[in-house]
Amino acid sequence: MTDITWSELDERAINMAKALSADAVQHAGHGHPGSPISLAPIAYTLYQHFIKHDPNDPNWAGRDRFILSGGHASLTQYVQLFFSGYGLTIDDIKNFRGGADTRTTGHPEVGLTPGIEMTTGPLGQGVASAVGFAYGQRFERGLLDPDAAEGTSPFDHNVWVICGEGDVEEGVSGEASSLAGNQDLGNLFVIFDANHIQIEGETKIAFAEDVIERYKAYGWYTDEISFIQPDGSYKEDVEGLTAVLEKAQQVTDKPHFIKVDTLIAWPTPGKTNDPSSHGSALGEEAVAGLKKALGLDAAQSFAIDEEALAHARKVAERGLEAHKEWDEKLQAWAQANPDKAALYERIKAGKLPEGFDAAIDELEAGFNVGDKVATRKASGAAINAIAPVMPELWGGSADLGGSNNTNIKGAKSFAPAQYATTQWPDVSPYGRQLHFGVREFAAGCITNGILLGSDTRPFSGTFFQFADYMRAAVRLSALMEIPNLYVWTHDSVALGEDGPTHQPIEHLASFRGIPQLEVVRPADQWETAEAYRYFFEKNNTLPTAMILTRQGVPTLAETAEKAKEGVRKGAYVLLDTDGEPDVIIMASGSEVQWAVAAGKQLAEEGIKARVISMVSMEWFEEQDEEYKEGILPASVKARVSVEAGLAMPWYKYLGTYGKPVSIEQFGLQGDGAQNMIDLGITTEHVVEAAKASIESTK
Repeated sequence: MTDITWSELDERAINMAKALSADAVQHAGHGHPGSPISLAPIAYTLYQHFIKHDPNDPNWAGRDRFILSGGHASLTQYVQLFFSGYGLTIDDIKNFRGGADTRTTGHPEVGLTPGIEMTTGPLGQGVASAVGFAYGQRFERGLLDPDAAEGTSPFDHNVWVICGEGDVEEGVSGEASSLAGNQDLGNLFVIFDANHIQIEGETKIAFAEDVIERYKAYGWYTDEISFIQPDGSYKEDVEGLTAVLEKAQQVTDKPHFIKVDTLIAWPTPGKTNDPSSHGSALGEEAVAGLKKALGLDAAQSFAIDEEALAHARKVAERGLEAHKEWDEKLQAWAQANPDKAALYERIKAGKLPEGFDAAIDELEAGFNVGDKVATRKASGAAINAIAPVMPELWGGSADLGGSNNTNIKGAKSFAPAQYATTQWPDVSPYGRQLHFGVREFAAGCITNGILLGSDTRPFSGTFFQFADYMRAAVRLSALMEIPNLYVWTHDSVALGEDGPTHQPIEHLASFRGIPQLEVVRPADQWETAEAYRYFFEKNNTLPTAMILTRQGVPTLAETAEKAKEGVRKGAYVLLDTDGEPDVIIMASGSEVQWAVAAGKQLAEEGIKARVISMVSMEWFEEQDEEYKEGILPASVKARVSVEAGLAMPWYKYLGTYGKPVSIEQFGLQGDGAQNMIDLGITTEHVVEAAKASIESTK
């Protein structure tokens, strides 16, 4: 039997939330009023009675996490944050969708508004990343407190989501929900607002399946409640919703999917259940009609019912008490587990473990100049060198672990016991080896959620060609400024016989085009190891993509000498001349070997060539102007870029007289090495380009 009680003050608070949402959109002149109006009772129920949170400390580690997957309904959350006492004011609500200084943006943005756990708006990603939040909670609990009884650990918390039809129409929500069912994520609760309306009209024109049955098939616990009564009347049955949610909380071995049938914008006259209320201001007449229907003064805008607001703000007192109880639990755990407590403090602070540098140094001690090693294998070696000293590191691949070299040796797979296989017999709910299946987009979203919801460090892998499938998640990680690590292998036409469907051409250019994504393409073992060292040492807030070869590449004498200091600069000199060079040759990844060979051949012909390894354009651009001018002096006009992909990103460095050695067409069927020759990625072509560039400057 529930001990949650409802009063007239709760009803008044819900009505105030509806009116404020309508006023905010009307004041802005644009926005999405319908869903915030009809979601008000659901969001209020969650924030008041189900989500464990402390508005006095929005970043409290013991809190539940709430994700509004349909970010267009952002007022749903902003109003509850205002009600709960997160520091938002009525002026923030008035400034909804305002200028650059607003804290109430059109879609929620993590880091901008207290109480927002992730940036949402691209539909489906909130649901998918919430699965990652639940992954992260379970793995972190296993790292720190694996033996505690369920529900007793300070590291136990729930993940709550509100989503709509658009979210479950997007394929990525299905990808991730399938994985969530496979993982028995009992801490995940998704409330599906089924209002049957989207921008183009009633959803049945494009979306008619039984979503409850779909989620049952995924392995979720499901339940539903309708605010639309059998006689056609409408009742916002918060007591019934409370009972449904409390019943769901008794199920701890499955994720939860709760469908709530609603009418968008209810009870707005002329706008209830109308598509126009989804994404447009209601109009002054409709807003006035809504307020009249709610028993409010239609003449007042942004009116505050102080008594109802004070009632809602009592949730902060309850949150403070829950926080104190959690602090006591955490302190008792820390005293009983000093080693784990030290680990917790380290990962929470984002510090590297003792032995991190030594692990990479030991790895590098085994490198031999001339050895041909694929950088994907060098990447796998780096991951496995770091993993023993960095228990918070975990990850996997979209069904390409062996090819991507993303498997952690000796690690248990992250899965319940019943999902052990012949190939992966050693499984644990707390394992550190992830298996995403062929779900690249979900992998990107899930690792985003892990980063946002825990202090652990995930990575995910796929072929570079198929990174396009996760592009939207990669872009969102860059926008949110979270240090996701993408391991993308098979980076050029040199992968060979899989043919042009699998050979990246435009990918380096297109991913370099994402602001705040750091693209790293190492030339050999040395650069790969140092790229991993710097990625973790840098401890920044930006995602990084490691772009790696399928084929073996020679371990260069030049990188052995200079990579440790050079890689972290993004670009550095591998081969130089006395005095000012006649030409500068820039290359990345596997093409560095031909740039070096060309530089040496040009030297034999009396042409002074400087050879630059451009490991990461983004890291290079972070350097000061003095360093950049020292590497690429403006006085040297003759330049060459060498990369097995589009030349587009290189023109800012090539200048007027530079010549690219690149691939401007789709790849070829055939042997990888021959593909490089046939498409002009050779020492000879680099030499020719260098001479042509020098000639053009005359």
